[in-house]
Amino acid sequence: MDAQSYNAALTELRTVRDEIKSARAALAKLESNRDRRVTQLASHEKAKAERIAPAAGLSVSDVVALAPALAPAGLVSEQPRPAPSGTGRDPAPPAVPEQAQQPPAPPAKTAAPQPSAPAAVVPVAELAPQGPRSLPSVPEGSTGDAWFTHTRGLASQRPNFTQQARSTVFLDTSTGILVHRNQTHHLDLGAASAADILTAVFHTIPEGVERIYITAGDPWHLDADRYPYLRDAVTAWLNAPIPGWRTDTGRGRDRMAGHFVHARSPVGRYQREDGSQHVEIRSVREWFDIDGDEPATVRDAFVLLWQGLRRHWNDAVLMGSPSQTGRDLWTRTIPQRGQYAEGFPVLSEELRGLLHATAGQGRNELITPPGVPDPLPRLVEYDRTFAYAKHTWKSPVGAPRRITAAAFAAWSEKEQTRALYGCGHWQVRVTVPDTWNHVGILPAPAPGDRAWHYPAAPGTTFTTWAGGPEIHTALTNPTTPWKIEILDGILWEDGKPLDDWAKKLKETWTNLAAQAHFQGDAGQARAAHLASRAVRSILLYGIGSFAQRPRMVTGTTPRTLERDVPPDAEIIGFDDEQITWQKPTGFSRDPNAHPEWAAAIWSGARAALLTQRHRDDDIYAGALHTPPGTVVAFRTDALYLTQPQNWPHHHQPGDYLLRGHLDGPLTAPATEGELLTLRDRGRTALTALTSAGQET
Repeated sequence: MDAQSYNAALTELRTVRDEIKSARAALAKLESNRDRRVTQLASHEKAKAERIAPAAGLSVSDVVALAPALAPAGLVSEQPRPAPSGTGRDPAPPAVPEQAQQPPAPPAKTAAPQPSAPAAVVPVAELAPQGPRSLPSVPEGSTGDAWFTHTRGLASQRPNFTQQARSTVFLDTSTGILVHRNQTHHLDLGAASAADILTAVFHTIPEGVERIYITAGDPWHLDADRYPYLRDAVTAWLNAPIPGWRTDTGRGRDRMAGHFVHARSPVGRYQREDGSQHVEIRSVREWFDIDGDEPATVRDAFVLLWQGLRRHWNDAVLMGSPSQTGRDLWTRTIPQRGQYAEGFPVLSEELRGLLHATAGQGRNELITPPGVPDPLPRLVEYDRTFAYAKHTWKSPVGAPRRITAAAFAAWSEKEQTRALYGCGHWQVRVTVPDTWNHVGILPAPAPGDRAWHYPAAPGTTFTTWAGGPEIHTALTNPTTPWKIEILDGILWEDGKPLDDWAKKLKETWTNLAAQAHFQGDAGQARAAHLASRAVRSILLYGIGSFAQRPRMVTGTTPRTLERDVPPDAEIIGFDDEQITWQKPTGFSRDPNAHPEWAAAIWSGARAALLTQRHRDDDIYAGALHTPPGTVVAFRTDALYLTQPQNWPHHHQPGDYLLRGHLDGPLTAPATEGELLTLRDRGRTALTALTSAGQET
């Protein structure tokens, strides 16, 4: 590109910028007009949110947020069964989105007095919900007591069959490069529709394949500019007609059927019309992020991953996603002898629903001025290495017990301490100390589905649910104990259902990470690194899959029949012809549903972001061990600070790894996007500094 072309391109880019700005302004005006009309409609005597929602293209909860008077009675009165809070449309993962260990004790060198944990516990019997979103409670009396059981005839059991490997290829749809085993092919993909991909792949490999991983190109986004939502573009790409093929309906033990619509990592499942062949198209980003890696490198990463897992599971098979693989590998660690040889029973649907609504995942919080200085002197990123693997050594097992406020009050101090150290999920009323000047400790329900925040203002009182690790942290933090009032609780026995599984994954991760570090061949080193990231995903998403969210049903209704949209449905897209919606339909009879395990790990992970003891170094790390006003953000297992810390890193799960360092002054980020921009700059700066130091 010469200078003239460069300047011309800049002029065109400015034009596009101005058009975007104008379009955003027009959109904001339309949305304001829509919200005003919703509010006007709400003044009608017989107005109903479920009627207004499809007309506005909003969910019922969005309409209620604009017009609280339209809230259905079921949302403001106590229900005998808690409705899961959220739509279940998570990106996954997470975050994610990892953790469940005994909470650390306060540092020995702190100057603040540290009373024992039970001294700050005040049992009370009444519940006074506060805040913009109330969390469900366990009903009183025999109705609530009936929740504390297991679902009859449903338990996680060791499989008596061997998974069958699937013939797999790796395809870059931007270049047409296809890797099948040790062979590389160049395909003409045309417009890269699902039909184009299947036609080209099966022409090149006539014996057929069962899984096509897209390594680059994101073909499901090619017509995104034609649709109001990215999910609509993905849905259209997945459902476009393919001569000779139709949507897969599942077979045998493989119950995965139908397409999975996700804005970034969808899954297309197809079968021949005569049922002779089945194939799925999915994104390799489910396993790890790639950065321009060739399909051959991705293939090598999967080979190394399989070889690493085979050292611990002689029947290990890589399934379509890390969550499927993680759960399958876990079932093959269920003991064949002992107390749980018959399997791990699944909780009642009521308790699963309660945990789904009250046990959040990773902590994601951005602290803005005046909570942090503006400008920031610098931004330093610490990431907990393979964090969730740190918190799998202890998990809830056995029949759950209800611990009422009265029962907790009747216990001795020793019994109360043991319970809070144990595997429990507690409903509490929390009061932030009047002298508190640091970040919040316990999650509280915030406006919006599945949204959480962390109150830190002195004197704030709120009601929430939390796990033992976080409650113990609030009671024994290195500054000032918080006031915790036990309202209700669920307590299990301590067990190790995930310990063997996690140890094998940690060993696999360690070996692959070592290969990536010591491998002389750059390509194999990169493949080993990707494989180690895949192990992390297996554990991370495997834990998330235990949570088992309510099933979602997606459907369409003609625009002329808007009134037929189910009243509890969420509108996820629409065009001139039809409305696309989805709604929860409850929990399936999943034998591997154990939300109590995921909840315990997530609670331990959030607590470790605040305080974590390194016994060998006799050092404490975490947000509460930094000066007040230096914590900029939390992101699942990462911490962003304005000051560097001398925290040890021994390449062990849970250690804080320095990932980025960007010197200031820097404008304090006001949005997640601004934080991520600074994060990327900080990682680049640290890499450059490290490289320069190595060369020196």
